[in-house]
Amino acid sequence: MHMEACAGQASSRHIVLVHGACLGGWSWFKVATWLRSAGHRVSTPDLAASGVDPRPLREVPTFRDYTKPLLDLLESLPPGEKVVLVGHSLGGVNIALACELFPEKIAAAVFVAAFMPDHRSPPSYVLEKVRTPP
Repeated sequence: MHMEACAGQASSRHIVLVHGACLGGWSWFKVATWLRSAGHRVSTPDLAASGVDPRPLREVPTFRDYTKPLLDLLESLPPGEKVVLVGHSLGGVNIALACELFPEKIAAAVFVAAFMPDHRSPPSYVLEKVRTPP
């Protein structure tokens, strides 16, 4: 892969890969492996009721609660450390919320085939627009 050839050209980053709905951190296994082999630190948190978190989604009352594992990770970073957030699918809304709450801890946000709120609307706006009727 091209990134292996470029490993010596770029400084190491902490990259946080955020999965989409109905997935878990495991879904980033191959990408995380490539990034680590290129010398980057990689985190792949499981969002609430996802991956190895056995709770049913009905026990996660808000989107912020669903995003809490990512928010906790960002909160735990030492002062001055910045991460690159990468969100896939619904993970785009999770990283948008994280950018809103922790702007000082984000070096960049990458939306990969992801929902992306515009700069005038809160992240919840996207969810309201894609929510299916009751």
